[in-house]
Amino acid sequence: MRNDPIELSRLSAEVEAKAPVYTELSDRIWGMPELRFAEHRSVEAQIAQLEAEGFTVTRDVAGIPTAFVAESGDGGPVIGFLGEFDALAGLSQEAGVAEPRAEVPGGSGHGCGHNLLGAGAMLAAVTARDALRTQGLPGTVRYYGCPGEEGGSGKTFMAREGVFDGLDAAVTWHPGPLNGVMSVKSLANFQVYFRFRGKASHAAGSPHLGRSALDAVELMNVGVNYLREHVPQDSRVHYAITDSGGVSPNVVQARAEVLYLIRAPRVEQAKALFDRVVECARGAAIMTGTTMTMEVDKACSETLPNTTLEMALHGNLLNIGAPAYDAADRDFAAAIKGTLSEEDVSSSLASFGAEAALGGAALHDGVLPFDGTSIIQHGSTDVGDVSQIVPTVQAWGGCWAVGTPFHTWQAVAQGKSGQAHKGMVQAAKAMAATALDAFRDPELLARAKAELTERRGGRAYECPIPAEVVAPPLRVVR
Repeated sequence: MRNDPIELSRLSAEVEAKAPVYTELSDRIWGMPELRFAEHRSVEAQIAQLEAEGFTVTRDVAGIPTAFVAESGDGGPVIGFLGEFDALAGLSQEAGVAEPRAEVPGGSGHGCGHNLLGAGAMLAAVTARDALRTQGLPGTVRYYGCPGEEGGSGKTFMAREGVFDGLDAAVTWHPGPLNGVMSVKSLANFQVYFRFRGKASHAAGSPHLGRSALDAVELMNVGVNYLREHVPQDSRVHYAITDSGGVSPNVVQARAEVLYLIRAPRVEQAKALFDRVVECARGAAIMTGTTMTMEVDKACSETLPNTTLEMALHGNLLNIGAPAYDAADRDFAAAIKGTLSEEDVSSSLASFGAEAALGGAALHDGVLPFDGTSIIQHGSTDVGDVSQIVPTVQAWGGCWAVGTPFHTWQAVAQGKSGQAHKGMVQAAKAMAATALDAFRDPELLARAKAELTERRGGRAYECPIPAEVVAPPLRVVR
């Protein structure tokens, strides 16, 4: 049995009543941006609120100091809400200002809206739990505090330790410029350090005695760049030289390091491409007379959309409607949009499969149409690993000006805005309503689970992170 209009109205009112606490929480987390696996203040703020709401909190989940699970309720089904709270390096920006500010040295910012993501998912989880109590329904709500989504794959490390086992469904969302179902096929990836060791020598007096590790890094990069023509079209390979071996050009560099991020539509394709990149590294070491070692930093699987739950979410989004933006929201969004190029806006809309006509609006006043068709987005997320284990549904919340790209100063600047808060609250309503659908309709859950089994093709989940690789907070500094 689904939520009827009266129940949705009641649920929406409950979310609105609690919203001020959670918008204030999102603003606090915006103001203390912390990078992957170092989100200690953000975690403490979330835990304090969840404990005040009567949730029982388990800390240090999977051995990670900033991972936790909060639970409330009794019996089954068990529905999980996924929250994030990490920021991005180099994106310090003043809130509410429609122009870039000088970057704060060593600063960071919420350029992907994770301050909103965690607070919104918490608001949905608490509201769903309260509705269960009010209606006298059995069921358990869990909120997962998931660190290190940005370049850390915190959920993948958690999945490897069985943290998501026992869930019947998972629900989450992501801030963005549009409202709708987030039915995407993201890319699997592997992130790997390649370290080369050579022999130092005077670059002018005795260059023949040296063996340059930096030469090896550069030759590896050349090899990989030639490889790009011969990989599946939707694959992606990126790298950053993280240690160039020093600042003295008259010394042959005895060490160098490069970090690679390798993506492909399916995890087995990403692994095959990773193996080919390794061969480029080995070849570079042979050519330069150096040695090469590598260290897997993290990995994640591709997402498996769940149309069964997505159609339920879409129905709730349509019934709840778009956020009620006011004139101040529209004015600020228009100012932000004025800083974007036409290419920024068109590229953003294309990534959502949205009509170009939306480009004329400063804020999205509707809900994206959805017919059960998923789109490919070439980014990656560790939500993919959760979706491989349990039926998972995601929403987009219209928190930013139409066309706002992710990981930009414009996204940071809107993180405490009125439109951001309104988009978060509407997403929370839709998530809570969809969770209640799942709690009240055993057939919906059964169909969602059957769909996941079909999409997996009979394969059991296998974590792409090797067993010997521990999460970054647990590693010995080299």
